[in-house]
Amino acid sequence: MPRIVLLVTSPRLPAGLLTAAAWDVVRAAPVLAATESELTTAIRVAGGEVRMLDGPAVPALLDAAATHGTVVWLAGPAGDETLARELGLRLAREPGLAELELMYGSWDPPGARLLDAVAVLDRLLSPDGDPWKRAQTHRSLAGFLLEECYEAYDAISAGDTDALREELGDVLLQVVLHARLAEELPEGERWNVDDVAGGLVDKMIRRNPHVFAGAEAGSLEEITANWERIKQAEKPRGSVLDGIALSQPALALAAKILERSARAGLTVPLPPPEAQPDPESTLGANLLAAVAQAGASGLDPESALRRTALRYAETVRAAEP
Repeated sequence: MPRIVLLVTSPRLPAGLLTAAAWDVVRAAPVLAATESELTTAIRVAGGEVRMLDGPAVPALLDAAATHGTVVWLAGPAGDETLARELGLRLAREPGLAELELMYGSWDPPGARLLDAVAVLDRLLSPDGDPWKRAQTHRSLAGFLLEECYEAYDAISAGDTDALREELGDVLLQVVLHARLAEELPEGERWNVDDVAGGLVDKMIRRNPHVFAGAEAGSLEEITANWERIKQAEKPRGSVLDGIALSQPALALAAKILERSARAGLTVPLPPPEAQPDPESTLGANLLAAVAQAGASGLDPESALRRTALRYAETVRAAEP
């Protein structure tokens, strides 16, 4: 029975990375394809026969299968589903013409679409790409990075996982865009997305010895404490407040300062609150009243809280040994 092999390969892997079965079939049988590619070149270099088609593929495949016994159709990057459907329907009506076999010569590993993201951003920032993106800098994009993170946070808060997937894509866009811009930095300052990913991989392996180095896992508290010890060894700090992102929103900034000082066992008096009989309801009322008062006075409550938190941070530093 004549045999038609539909060979599907990943466009995101080097052309020569085919399975042994795929290499066997493309060396032994003629290969038909719609366009030239790196893979057609690799097959020819390996001694295979490749022919380009400029007409209908189904009749050509049936004729080649009848003549040679086996013929290979080299599917395009999208898999050529329309051709496969047309050929399958024809063989369902006339099953004696040939057998149809779908063969995966290579397939995308997990994370392969990240390569597409890198390629798209490289195209957008090329000389003939998008003028707006080419005009950006790390500083001009800083606000967009925060905005996309906030939108992802909103999706998490709403429990909307579909929206979260989309918003994380926007966050990833910012990461890849910043990495591509960094390739344009002066010599000696340049880095790229592989440097970003490599640094992340190294850090995760280093900070998780219970997974990668055979260390005893222990309890979650012990794992967390070990993480902090490793981080401290990586980045020695003179203050428990070093490393806090000072540009984060004021409420989060204050919470982080309080958390760090408490973790270090420091006792630093807070600005004294007004005494009220019901702490929870009073807190909400006071916050709301403070925001209203700020608005009435033409003040920005976020800015005011940020300045107070930073002053408190200096008090914490002064109280350290």
